[in-house]
Amino acid sequence: MAAGKIDPMHQFTIEPIAGSFQAGNPFVFTNSALWLLIVLGTLYVFMLGGMKRQLIPGRWQVAVEGLTGFVDSMVTQSIGPEGRKYMPWVFTAFTFILFANLMGAMPFAIIPGAHPFTVTSQFIITGVMALISFAIVLGVGFYKHGLRFVSLFWPKGMPFLLKVPISLIELISFLVRPFSLGLRPFIAMFAGHILLEVFGNFIVRGLIASGTGVLVSILCFLFVAFVSALELLVGAIQAYVFALLTSLYISEAEHLH
Repeated sequence: MAAGKIDPMHQFTIEPIAGSFQAGNPFVFTNSALWLLIVLGTLYVFMLGGMKRQLIPGRWQVAVEGLTGFVDSMVTQSIGPEGRKYMPWVFTAFTFILFANLMGAMPFAIIPGAHPFTVTSQFIITGVMALISFAIVLGVGFYKHGLRFVSLFWPKGMPFLLKVPISLIELISFLVRPFSLGLRPFIAMFAGHILLEVFGNFIVRGLIASGTGVLVSILCFLFVAFVSALELLVGAIQAYVFALLTSLYISEAEHLH
């Protein structure tokens, strides 16, 4: 990045840690892979520490049980008793997006040498998760109902002339679901990080300029603090929305709503 130039997109650059892109080696360990492992490791430790099953649970166990109960309640209400068999994937998607979003909003960059990377700011990550959810929906629909699953797109009780265009709209809407499902968490993290980068640069520039620049820096600092708090909330909401929509889509495949 050139001196004095604001480049908010630089934080999303995937850089090799071990290996080189130029060497033609397809197996390159990148900053994205590193932070993906960090998120998965943190999630594993969190779940492992909360599965002690003590008679008098500690705070850690209560947190894990509360998180598990929250997702289980959401899945059961959305799908019904059959939802238990889909709980592993919905819970995995929810906790991964939640941890990735929250860790991506943490100020790890203040540690010298640390270069944090938000894995959910890559559409390839959220997009693949959305495709997995979509594959589950298709698998459940065709396995349980066979070709009758396509009746999901054929509205009942309407004149034939209206059924044809509406069924096409329903089909297109269904096919767009994996794209929109993966796009939501990606856009939320992507946009939030760009705002923080831009206004963070304004804070530094205002302090260097002195005079009225200090006032601008104070205002930008307050804005950054607000956006940081908002990003934590949005990160949790996006994890919930992803899990909820996945549950609702599976419910449609189960019951042919």
